[in-house]
Amino acid sequence: AGTETVAPAPIAPAEDGCISAVLTLAANSHFISYGQDKWSDGSSLSQLGFNPSLEFTFKLPENFELTAGTWWDVNKKSVPAGRLPARADNPLGADIQEIDLWTGLAWTYDKFTIGGTYQGWMYNGDTEQVADLKLSYDWIVTPSLTWHSRLTEGASGGDTGSLLVLGLSHTFELGPVSVATPVNFAHCFTEDYYVSQANGGSGNGYAYTSVGVQAAYPLEFLGDCYGEWSLISGLTYYWTAGSIIPQ
Repeated sequence: AGTETVAPAPIAPAEDGCISAVLTLAANSHFISYGQDKWSDGSSLSQLGFNPSLEFTFKLPENFELTAGTWWDVNKKSVPAGRLPARADNPLGADIQEIDLWTGLAWTYDKFTIGGTYQGWMYNGDTEQVADLKLSYDWIVTPSLTWHSRLTEGASGGDTGSLLVLGLSHTFELGPVSVATPVNFAHCFTEDYYVSQANGGSGNGYAYTSVGVQAAYPLEFLGDCYGEWSLISGLTYYWTAGSIIPQ
């Protein structure tokens, strides 16, 4: 299963109280960041990455919500040739390859939600700064539009610029199992978004399409004492433009 974004934690619903949290303990076959296979795993499924995340949501007056969270990439993979320069010492320690932090503010009016998120992606001894602006509408097929901007290159070697991502998602129930089917289409607006690390990427235009399916089974036998837990499994397939995103 691919990871669609570097900070993929779901927004924690805070409907039953002023503060809520979501803890995710995920194992992924690939680390996909906006269409790019970051570890160049290709079709290999030989080595999983561990990607825990934790996000808090705070309800505010006038239908505002504040979020804060973190996402980690933990694995034993080596840096792909031609990508980031290899390091003899990992500044984050052992198998921890990346730690992301973010905070965001969202406002809901009827079925519309608009929100902004500021992120810091820490890897290879530097921090890449990222900002997202997202508009969504709560409907049978939920549409969303995200303006994703990489503000500083950090340790990427030159990646900055913006993507526009159109998302569509539908969720339905199969008995106790909740099934989500997200689809995303991305357009690259700046020539330097995927250009770094001498990997040959250039130009702008269509970047990638992703189609996924995710099933969640609630672990109700744990009771309410430990919160609400679910067992989740999913698969995401990506079509990427080779001239924009060399793999």
